[in-house]
Amino acid sequence: MGRFHRHDDGTVHSHEHDSDGHGHPQHDHDHPADHHSHEHHDHGADGHSHDHGAADHDHSAAADWAGDHSGYATGAERVEVLERIFDENDQAAARNRAAFDAHQVTAVNLMSAPGSGKTAILAQVLRRLRGRVRVGVVEGDIETAIDADRLAGLGAQIALLNTGHGFGGECHLDAPMVAHALADLDLASLDLVLIENVGNLVCPAEFDVGAHRRAMVCSVTEGEDKPLKYPVMFRAVDLVIVNKIDLLPHLDFDLALFEANLKAVNPQAAVLHCSAKTGQGLEAVTAWLEG
Repeated sequence: MGRFHRHDDGTVHSHEHDSDGHGHPQHDHDHPADHHSHEHHDHGADGHSHDHGAADHDHSAAADWAGDHSGYATGAERVEVLERIFDENDQAAARNRAAFDAHQVTAVNLMSAPGSGKTAILAQVLRRLRGRVRVGVVEGDIETAIDADRLAGLGAQIALLNTGHGFGGECHLDAPMVAHALADLDLASLDLVLIENVGNLVCPAEFDVGAHRRAMVCSVTEGEDKPLKYPVMFRAVDLVIVNKIDLLPHLDFDLALFEANLKAVNPQAAVLHCSAKTGQGLEAVTAWLEG
């Protein structure tokens, strides 16, 4: 099976791994504008050589961390299938956005790693918006209603979406899933829909769910390097909420370095600091969502 991701321009990038017949993976990286291949020639049972045109290349170190993909079957149709999946998702996202627009509802896709505190922030935000803004929440998790139950009774309509129930246990929400959840919300009576995505710093950023804005929560316990290690996520958002700043006196987290790393991958993103525990900075977060 090829490894893949979607680029900012919408093209799908597939990494194909085939075996050379001796259990060694042959790498054929199919890039939209650039192509390179590593040809493996059989020289008998004692070993094999890699013909790179100019210099030999040792794959032994890479194999240690990349793993053995020789058991997977791949084909040229892989990229075409993925493109169709993304196309269908984008069409569903457009329909979701049209439904929001028809009811004059603003939708925000809220993403983060697990444990960043986005549900705690949402609970605080809902308390502040109660009586001011009519809010609906699509609560996404692989399993359980734990987070949905935490948000119940705070004045918002809640639509629980477990990806493990009929959606294959996906580690992200996609547009068809969100469309399914919207059936449990009365959009005509709402001003704002907050979509709490599944905790994951990789896949959620690649799927348009029909939201008008994207925001993410990153806690100070995660380290300053996260924008550099997960650039697709940080590049995709309009707002980065830095949570748990009450812990800064107890950590080695360098806030200035984190913001420099963020600026390197997304200079346009707004940054807000808050603590869901103490309430510090949450008025600014609430104002951004309300606005």
